[in-house]
Amino acid sequence: EVQLVESGGGLVQAGGSLRLSCAASGFAFDDYAIGWYRQAPGKEREAISCILSDGRTYYADFVKGRFTVSSDNAKNTVYLQMNSLKPEDTAVYYCTADGSVCPNPDGMDYWGKGTLVTVSS
Repeated sequence: EVQLVESGGGLVQAGGSLRLSCAASGFAFDDYAIGWYRQAPGKEREAISCILSDGRTYYADFVKGRFTVSSDNAKNTVYLQMNSLKPEDTAVYYCTADGSVCPNPDGMDYWGKGTLVTVSS
């Protein structure tokens, strides 16, 4: 069974940092792109970052310079380092995977259950 398990969410004050982890299993990790999405209450899910198997990365403009995605292929784990957090970053953050592209405008293939990040002002 494909599993994507996020961890590392929590409550932080504006300007603080968190590192999210995504542990992947049940699929060929090296053949997939791993993406981070988030969804705030009442809003659409939005792609925030991706890392491809060749190391290329994608960042949404609103997190560029603040968030960094990295991977440890030996551990089948992807990380999202989140710095200079803002209240508008408050959302459920999802680890995702796709066998073709990331972000995938048609939707990612696999989703984790999410981890909540709350940023207070």
